[in-house]
Amino acid sequence: MKKKYILEDLDCANCAVKIEEAIKKVEGVKECSVSFITEKMVVELDDNNEKKIEKKIKKVIKKIEPDTTLKAI
Repeated sequence: MKKKYILEDLDCANCAVKIEEAIKKVEGVKECSVSFITEKMVVELDDNNEKKIEKKIKKVIKKIEPDTTLKAI
């Protein structure tokens, strides 16, 4: 299942890369792509436990870039 998100207030391209790499390591994430220019992220998730995986993704983002907000499109 692919999910699309907006990463509001993403500060830099380096942070986008760090977020992408960290989210790829989250259990249940098959693929992740983050664009600093568009502030968009596309994540392919396992169909099971979608809400649980999204919570983990939010924690990863807050750890790397505390001012960035994740919003589903």
